[in-house]
Amino acid sequence: MRELSYAEAIREALRQEMRRDERVFIIGEDVGVYGGAFGVTLGLVEEFGEERVIDTPISELGIAGAITGAALTGMRPVGEIMFMDFTTLAAEQLVNQAAKIRFMFGGKAKVPFVLRTPAGSGTGAAAQHSQSLENWFVHVPGLKVVMPSTPYDVKGLLLASIRDDNPVIFVEHKLLYKTKGPVPEESYTIPLGTAEVKREGRDLTIVATSIMVKRSLNAAEQLAQEGIEAEVVDPRTLKPLDEETIIRSVMKTSRALIVHEACKTGGYGGELAAVVAGSEAFDYLDAPIVRLAGRDMPIPYNRTLEYHTVPQVETIVEAARRLAQGLS
Repeated sequence: MRELSYAEAIREALRQEMRRDERVFIIGEDVGVYGGAFGVTLGLVEEFGEERVIDTPISELGIAGAITGAALTGMRPVGEIMFMDFTTLAAEQLVNQAAKIRFMFGGKAKVPFVLRTPAGSGTGAAAQHSQSLENWFVHVPGLKVVMPSTPYDVKGLLLASIRDDNPVIFVEHKLLYKTKGPVPEESYTIPLGTAEVKREGRDLTIVATSIMVKRSLNAAEQLAQEGIEAEVVDPRTLKPLDEETIIRSVMKTSRALIVHEACKTGGYGGELAAVVAGSEAFDYLDAPIVRLAGRDMPIPYNRTLEYHTVPQVETIVEAARRLAQGLS
């Protein structure tokens, strides 16, 4: 199978869906000629024109309001906020309007939009351009939250998200844009709420999200050289969550390590730990559930400090090794 980068897979999904459904359009800052802050939408304005690839002023609240209104009138907009940090400026429309409209109108109105936004550290973009705020939106009833980790997943999940009748916060990691992997040419969807076991193992389960899936897989390869076989599970969508796949894996391995980039306090790892602890998997645990997450501090500009602020392959290896050996 041919290989595409994560960014190319997103672009292909957008192009295929815009060709298939004239209700789909793209809107955001510099998404047109410039192609977006990370070049994801390059070339689309040339094919679809400025009426379907719309550059906006620097107003994240305006973008969120525009996609909410357009979705209410029957369109299927894909908005882009170029850094997840600035979804904070759009929160009123996302949290108080889009998330609640379908419920408040008894299902007679729906808000089928996707808001794409890159998150995470590793680019030296400092504290105001490097945050992972996905759990803020997980907390809001009415919003779906998706975090793909591979080119294959990002295409299938984006197509499924665009076709969904609910607002979807689609979180892309900046460091994943250049990563490559197999992606089919045809259009395909991955159902939201479907986790995937990325690597089979017997000694512990690592549940990881976004960039941490890649790092956990690298860590698992190192652990295998020590005789420790780690199973890596990628939820892929945080809300809805495929609890069954995670619980089944923990019951199999009897140990759970949860890895994400966002700050530990209030992070998604707490929700995952609660899911495991409140399920039948609890009786199978041979050790406490371990959470490995970002430090509770802003992301530093200094590259060395930035590196040590969030989990890396070596810290995942160490945490998994201790858990497998009963040292945690």
